[in-house]
Amino acid sequence: MEARVRALETILTQKGLIDPQAIDAIVETYETKIGPRNGARVVAKAWAEPDFADWLRQDATEAIASLSYTGRQGEHMRAVFNDAQTHNLVVCTLCSCYPWSVLGLPPVWYKAPAYRSRAVIDPRGVLEEFGVTLSPDKKIRVWDSTAELRYLVIPERPAGTEGLDQAALADLVTRDAMIGTGLALAPEARP
Repeated sequence: MEARVRALETILTQKGLIDPQAIDAIVETYETKIGPRNGARVVAKAWAEPDFADWLRQDATEAIASLSYTGRQGEHMRAVFNDAQTHNLVVCTLCSCYPWSVLGLPPVWYKAPAYRSRAVIDPRGVLEEFGVTLSPDKKIRVWDSTAELRYLVIPERPAGTEGLDQAALADLVTRDAMIGTGLALAPEARP
C-alpha cells in the first residue's frame, strides 16, 4: 500500500497536479494539530482534574471544545469512562464514523468490515487480538458511533502516575486506548 501511495504521489507530482509540500503540510497537520495527541490531552486533563472529568461525562462536546478541539467529524461527542467493572469499545457498524478532531484519521482496521462486525459479535475476542485480555468478570460495553454522535473512551488511569503532570500523563494515552482496543501505557513505558 505504501509503495502504491508513493508511486501515485510521484506521478501526480510529475504531472503538476499536486504539490508535495502541500501534502506534507496536510500530513503534519493531522499528525500534530489534529489527532490522537488532542485526545490524549483531553484524557490527561480528565485524569488530573475531577471537575473537567465531570464536565466531560455530562457534556463531552462542550468540554472538548473548551480545549479548541472542534471541527468536522467531532461536532457531537460523548465520553465513556473505563473503570474496574467496565471496559468500553467503540465501533461504527455502518461505515467509519470517527472523531477526527480528537483522534485524527481513522486507522485502516477501524473501517474494515471484519472489525465492524466482530466488535459487536465478539468484543472480547477482538480485544484479545489487540493484546487486551480482560478478566472474565469485567463487562465490555460496545458503543456504535454514528454520523450524529462520536465516542471517546477515557481509559483507566494507570497506577503509579500520581506525580505526573498533564503532559506526562498524555504521553501514556494511545489512540487505541481512546477507541477501547488498547489500554493506557504504564508510566515506565512512557516515551
